[in-house]
Amino acid sequence: MAACIRRLTLTNFRNHHAVSLQVEAGPVVLVGPNGAGKTNLLEAISFLAPGRGLRRATLDEVAFDEGDGSWAVSAEVEGALGLVQIGTGIDAPTESTPFTRQCRIDREPVASAASFADHLSVVWMVPAMDGLFAGPASERRRFLDRLVLASDAMHGARVNALERALRSRNRLLEQPQPDRHWLDAIEHELAEIAIAVAAARIETLRRLSAIIAARKDADSPFPWASVALDGSIEKALCSEAAGGIEDRYRAALSANRARDGAAGRTLEGPHLTDLAVFHGPKGIPAEQASTGEQKALLIGLVLAQAGLVTSMMGVTPVLLLDEVVAHLDPVRRAALFDSITQLGAQVWMTGADPAAFSDVTGRAEIFAVAPGRVEREPR
Repeated sequence: MAACIRRLTLTNFRNHHAVSLQVEAGPVVLVGPNGAGKTNLLEAISFLAPGRGLRRATLDEVAFDEGDGSWAVSAEVEGALGLVQIGTGIDAPTESTPFTRQCRIDREPVASAASFADHLSVVWMVPAMDGLFAGPASERRRFLDRLVLASDAMHGARVNALERALRSRNRLLEQPQPDRHWLDAIEHELAEIAIAVAAARIETLRRLSAIIAARKDADSPFPWASVALDGSIEKALCSEAAGGIEDRYRAALSANRARDGAAGRTLEGPHLTDLAVFHGPKGIPAEQASTGEQKALLIGLVLAQAGLVTSMMGVTPVLLLDEVVAHLDPVRRAALFDSITQLGAQVWMTGADPAAFSDVTGRAEIFAVAPGRVEREPR
């Protein structure tokens, strides 16, 4: 089955003071001029998934400029466990009470947005991802971890724990005479978390590669991708037992304290892993492909990710496609709509030109978006 949002409600989120949309299970198209708030609606949905949303904004950044600092996003979601209401947001901060994110399911508090994964998975593609293949490794690593997080809600907590352990170790190494016992303890934890993060990435890419292989189509306008992990720990895990690699990494951390202290950062580990992507039919690195080919390759990867989530979770995720179709030629645009239909996912798309969605006009709900206002267009 496919998860879908039946109603989306925003309060004091970005430029939307109070907005509520009731939608069906099919495609949803948001049209309007640049700056109207179309992407803000997609971002609100992305906050109903584990992580920091599609813009990686801090909690205070998304609050309505003319509000009191509070904001809320909620949705009625129809998923594998039936119809539920999920929501998140923050109360107005005060001097004594800084803002804290709250998450609820059917109005009952839950520990974090990871709990939403039982009801809703979200996969997105935004213009900022267009430079993914030619950009820095950190962006591809973030994309990789989003791949994992979409089907493993606890991966975000592991990555956060890894980053905290690295910061703690780096701060200790900055001291003239760091406490060796504290370093031993931190490196023990760091090595354990590092192996867990690397193992989750390997498993996700193994499953994703299987999905891609099963769907190879030489005639598709979205070429298939070959993906691999470029990281010493990940490579070792493919042929060695995890316990031995963990011990070896822990020993390397201890041996390289002076080097890492001089560099001001830890110079080895999964926090430096890169995602290698190749244009499958041409057999060339993705960054060497043309701009159009890279866009098509990225769309193919996102569609494969949606297929991976479906196969692992048993529920098709909601797709958020921000300003994607405007940069596709008519053939690729029609192919994208056909792929979405075959996937059976509820997809939310944005664009400034309603004509770009002519192929789905009869099947989609169209909403005109203006600052602070969203109105359904007649079919």
